[in-house]
Amino acid sequence: MNEPVGHTFAGFANLSQKSPVKEITVDLTPNEASRLEKYCNQTGKAVMDVIRELIQELSLT
Repeated sequence: MNEPVGHTFAGFANLSQKSPVKEITVDLTPNEASRLEKYCNQTGKAVMDVIRELIQELSLT
């Protein structure tokens, strides 16, 4: 079983000037962290932008 690990992404170091409303910590497995990092490198998107986009796509019923 993969254990969650702490990982700091470059995208987190350059947060925008906006004040966050909520701050969250996400525990990712090494595989999840690697996939997220590769996706960000391929798309040029910041980690925070990818997470925000995924949250905005959630369907609420």
